[in-house]
Amino acid sequence: MSEAKSNARILHKEVTVAAPIERVWWAWTTSEGMASWWAKDSWIDLRIGGPWELYFGTDRRRGWQGSEGCRVLSYCPPEMLSFSWNFPPSMPEIRFEYLWVVLRFIRVGPAETRVILDHLGWKKGLSWEKGFRYFDRAWGVVLERLRTRLPRVRARRAE
Repeated sequence: MSEAKSNARILHKEVTVAAPIERVWWAWTTSEGMASWWAKDSWIDLRIGGPWELYFGTDRRRGWQGSEGCRVLSYCPPEMLSFSWNFPPSMPEIRFEYLWVVLRFIRVGPAETRVILDHLGWKKGLSWEKGFRYFDRAWGVVLERLRTRLPRVRARRAE
């Protein structure tokens, strides 16, 4: 039996956050949590097929505000979340192409969590290469924001 080789491209990022896994899970899976560190406006409904939409340009017309149309694909609290993800409005030629993001959360200690992000579903072409470079930088910024902002968050919830 031979192993199948995969040429699938994966954008991979990792960060360790000084926060309990339950807080990190909350930060990614609720609109309140998301507003505490990244996107002030969002619609997150944690159910298979539920919306996982973040809005960065609410002054723009619907469909060009952020991650409209993105959906929760799967989850396993508090260890894994996957959702579809699209390209920003600045890339109109591939704006409505959807990829997927898989986040894994690993408890390192009582107040420390490792976040592993894999962005998959890449196609070939100049626009896709531009998109890959964009998200390579953007996900680094997002995870750094999570690392620096989330430990300071005092949320109203049970952990």
